[in-house]
Amino acid sequence: MKLGFLTACLPESNLSDIARWAVDQGFEALEVAGWPATDDRNHIRVERFDEIEYERVRRIFADTGLALSSIAYYENNLHPTEGPQVNAHVRHCVEAAAALGCPTVGTFVGRDAGMTVHDNLKKAEDVFGPLVEHAKGHGVDLVIENCVMKSWHPDGYPGNLAYSPELWEWMFGLGLKLNYDPSHLVALGIDPVAAARPYVSEIAHVQAKDTEILGGRIDHTGFHGPIGGEKGWYRFRVPGRGQVDWTRVIDALQEGGYDGVVSVEHEDPVWSGDPARVRTGLGIAYHTLRPLITG
Repeated sequence: MKLGFLTACLPESNLSDIARWAVDQGFEALEVAGWPATDDRNHIRVERFDEIEYERVRRIFADTGLALSSIAYYENNLHPTEGPQVNAHVRHCVEAAAALGCPTVGTFVGRDAGMTVHDNLKKAEDVFGPLVEHAKGHGVDLVIENCVMKSWHPDGYPGNLAYSPELWEWMFGLGLKLNYDPSHLVALGIDPVAAARPYVSEIAHVQAKDTEILGGRIDHTGFHGPIGGEKGWYRFRVPGRGQVDWTRVIDALQEGGYDGVVSVEHEDPVWSGDPARVRTGLGIAYHTLRPLITG
């Protein structure tokens, strides 16, 4: 196993500087943000992935010795109007990943909020069939993070149809793999270890994020209350500052044969606000996970 992080938390830094800092801190991999160039979360220009861009990114990883674990583009592939553009960008991510020898591209299934879950599942099969075929043809796995994305639904219902093991079984049937993030399972009342154990063979990437339960707030908001912020009953933290039992999580992955990258996804509001605080948060995550992750 290798320890890395998702570069999206450092939008003001270029990929070369991030990579050099990562090596200095002891990280072994990067999950590179691949949103369109108009988005701050962009460290690789997949929609204009010409020879110059290929050589720029290839050299960064060759010079540092870091592994490129995934190209990340987490958007709604089932959006009623923007879905086709999202699908097209996923294809660009796949093509860039293949050229760079990167094994995975991360995205969301998503949801059309104006349709039932049943109809969304049918729509997803139509949308992801060609995307999975495109990825497989390039030797790349599409990995889906199990984030709930309640903000994508006007009533706060799940906006990404990949949040539970029941839905994982459905998406595995489409040829999709799991980007396992235990933080979202804690927020759903699901034991992340029990959820992962039967499916480790389908986990192609891991994101490390923690969840802090804010005592007493659920009595005011209820289980379906808003996520995060002052009114929420939980918030995301860097590993080691929440409720996730990382010893059990890593042990379950290792026991199941997972030997890929564990990539820190930094969304901790305490360690945000400026690049120095973000890097401090990444350091906390590193020191939490490093003793547990062996090669």
